[in-house]
Amino acid sequence: MATRSPKAAAAATPATTATKPAKGVRVRPVPAVTRSIAILRLLGEQKQPLALKTVAQALDLVPSTCLHILRVLVAEDLVTVDPTTKRYALGTGMISLARSVLEGGGFTQLVQPVLDRMAGQFGVTAMGVEITARQTVLVLAISQSNQPFRVHTDVGSQFDTLVSATGRLIAAYSGESWPVLKAQFAQVVWDQAPTFTAWKKEVELTRERGWALDRDNFMAGITVVAVPVLSSGGRLVNTLVAVGLTSQLGAARVQQMAQVMQREAAELSALLVGPGA
Repeated sequence: MATRSPKAAAAATPATTATKPAKGVRVRPVPAVTRSIAILRLLGEQKQPLALKTVAQALDLVPSTCLHILRVLVAEDLVTVDPTTKRYALGTGMISLARSVLEGGGFTQLVQPVLDRMAGQFGVTAMGVEITARQTVLVLAISQSNQPFRVHTDVGSQFDTLVSATGRLIAAYSGESWPVLKAQFAQVVWDQAPTFTAWKKEVELTRERGWALDRDNFMAGITVVAVPVLSSGGRLVNTLVAVGLTSQLGAARVQQMAQVMQREAAELSALLVGPGA
């Protein structure tokens, strides 16, 4: 995974994108829920409040329907409305929801000391990410090194499905056919795009060794290493990610870091699964 800005990430994950259910699970559409989520995502992507007309047009909603949904979201403190300008923005209720996720235990709490160790030992920016139901990459926790150069991203940033090193892990563990992966690969934005043939070989290597590498592809001058944190059924649910300058991460250093990250990931997996699982 690389570290594009939240603005770039938002562009890669439009508000109207539907949730991708797990394989074999039939999800019946619930339009009111889908539209509500789309509105929240849209407001979250913007840097300024939006008028009703703007929201409705952006999401192709009937204005009256959009207004009814916005009123409910305002009543639940998830959205605020300026009574003078009649413009809408995310409300403070979103903060309490986000805090509940981040402080609710599980991966987010367990991974932080791991990230701190990684950042301190290797001088990298270390991240714990989640592979969402929509198969996007969501940053849940970060630890920065004390190096003069630091790669910046924010908790809550989202990235494309097959982006960078975590994207190679997703491809390796997805079980998808190569034609499907090729179509998804074509949508990824790179600084220095690899050919699909080269990327395919890297995905196959990722399957063999159990960790992924992106060197200068998604962001020039940046090397990214990612290792999987698996569920009890072997499903990819989270990854540990290390990001640093390519000039400071030679092959031997990357190999050493990947081995340490694999040990940390295995311990995390065991803690998350629990005893006797």
